[in-house]
Amino acid sequence: MLFTEVCGLPVMPQEGTAPLGTVTSLDVDVVSGTVSHVRWRGGRFRRETALPWDAVHTVGPGAVRVRSAALEPVPPHHDHELLGRRILTETGTERGTVLDVAFDTLSARLLALFTTRGELPPGRLLGLGDYALVVRAV
Repeated sequence: MLFTEVCGLPVMPQEGTAPLGTVTSLDVDVVSGTVSHVRWRGGRFRRETALPWDAVHTVGPGAVRVRSAALEPVPPHHDHELLGRRILTETGTERGTVLDVAFDTLSARLLALFTTRGELPPGRLLGLGDYALVVRAV
C-alpha cells in the first residue's frame, strides 16, 4: 500500500463504528526501515496525535483499525515524516524529493520510495532529520 492511500483514511477502533479521527501521515524509523507511528487528527479539539504501529490492528482501503486497549496517544514526531522530504546523499548531493512510499501493511516494512528522480530502495536510507532524508550514494 502507498502512504498517499493511507492518508485521509478514518482511524477506527477495532470494535466499533465511530471514527476517532483521520490519518494525516505515517512516521518512519529509517534504521529499521519500517513505519513507526500513525499520525491522525481527531477528537474534540482536532489535535494531531500519534499511535505506535503496534497499536494498529489492520490497514485497509476503507480504514485504519486500531486496538482499543492500545489507544495511548504519544506526541507526534514531525521530523520522521517522509512525504515531501528533500533527499540528499551522505556527501550532500541533491537527489530530489519523496513523492510516495510503498510499504507492507502487515509488517510495516518499507518496500520502495518513489521520488522525483525515480524509485529508491529502502536499503539506501541512512538518516532522517527535519531538513532532509539522507541516503547512501550509488
